[in-house]
Amino acid sequence: STDFSISDKLYIEPLTLEDVMHVIEWEQPLGVIVQFGGQTAINLAAGLVEHGVKILGTDLSDIDRAEDRHAFEAMLHELQIPQPLGETATEVEEAVDIANRIGYPVLVRPSYVLGGRAMEIVYNDEDLRVYMRCAVQEISHDAPILIDKYIVGKEVEIDAIADGENVYIPGIMEHIERTGIHSGDSFCVYPSLSLSKDTINKVIEYSKKISKALQVKGLMNIQFISKKDDVYVIEVNPRASRTVPILSKVTGIPMIKIALNLLLGESLKEQGIKLGLHENKNIVAVKAPVFSFQKLKGVDAAICAEMKSTGEVLGIDTIYEKALIKAFMAANVPFNENKSVYVSIKDMDKNEGLECINKFIKAGFKIVASEKTGEHLTSNGIKCRIIPKYDNEALCKSIIEGDVGFIINTPNKGGNKETAGFKIRTAAVRYNIPLFTCLDTANAYIKAFNYYKKNKELDIKTVNEYSNSTLKS
Repeated sequence: STDFSISDKLYIEPLTLEDVMHVIEWEQPLGVIVQFGGQTAINLAAGLVEHGVKILGTDLSDIDRAEDRHAFEAMLHELQIPQPLGETATEVEEAVDIANRIGYPVLVRPSYVLGGRAMEIVYNDEDLRVYMRCAVQEISHDAPILIDKYIVGKEVEIDAIADGENVYIPGIMEHIERTGIHSGDSFCVYPSLSLSKDTINKVIEYSKKISKALQVKGLMNIQFISKKDDVYVIEVNPRASRTVPILSKVTGIPMIKIALNLLLGESLKEQGIKLGLHENKNIVAVKAPVFSFQKLKGVDAAICAEMKSTGEVLGIDTIYEKALIKAFMAANVPFNENKSVYVSIKDMDKNEGLECINKFIKAGFKIVASEKTGEHLTSNGIKCRIIPKYDNEALCKSIIEGDVGFIINTPNKGGNKETAGFKIRTAAVRYNIPLFTCLDTANAYIKAFNYYKKNKELDIKTVNEYSNSTLKS
């Protein structure tokens, strides 16, 4: 904790085993809690246990079952819970064989990493070989590369509190961006708005089964993929996630306090907590990521499977569109009229992009496009002014003169600073104009924009004020 009002003592030391053990040797605690400290704390658990330190909450063996790929797969198979096909690899050609067996595209990532570091969606053998050789420097049998079938669907997640037998779920959160975007960089809606009753029931059922099988004691986060009526488990984290403060805020449930009481021996029933799913249906909350690309020079502004956001903001209302407007505004994305939108969309997104671009046109925006995207738009009856994507000076001039006010750019592959796409995204960052690198975010923005044009007055209230006024009405 960095809050001096919370703790009796505050040690400002690195979170390494050696430094933590110095504090433990000095304090001689009853035990330590690792589940409130993210993946860094979870990674320390094994070393602490080896030094005789008691872990409060979920046992180390159960933490390892959630973290170990093969043990986790075996558990899900036994529980008859679906997950995307996947295997682990430590050699380049082994990875290629796996990808061809389960089918491209695949999601590749190292084991035991923070924030989706070095996570990538790969579409062919050549890119996978490059990834295995270059993106990850150290691969071992203890930390192999995870290779999963990439399923395009809606990502859903829950934060829950469990006592080894029962589970309490304060709500289901639904991501606006499709799978493949890191959860920390996605717009997230509470409660879920578009999930079917069948999907919600599966999420609850799977959460109960997993929490009991892992004997989770305390907080747990589970991420799912929803595709039509199918629900897959992506991963389970037997710890608090970054969304716990958000859920606590919008539900009024002191999740950390409940979990802490549980770690000290008081079950959910003994605390008078209702079991199962209990959502606050009186409000809608939208979490938006906040980025610092202007200060982090050289970082590609394209959102992807690797987390890049440095913070988040929250829009709360009783109407989804109004909550969405507040979230965009708080994330410093303005609702400017009489601006043009510059679009440069990768080939696989071009047909889907037509619908999104037409929404901007109907809302009164003019379209400026890169050469290839412009040709596709023109052939489909959409008028646009073309600026070749390699003519970065012309694009920057249009931004400076106030013509182009938004950029929609879906990248083929991020990270390469020599590509035209990288330069387009860098121009958006340099001149501080909104950049959408996922069509789902652009669609959400134009939905909020259309509502804002008609209803520019926004109510600013606390969560309790919204809940109470809704209950009274």
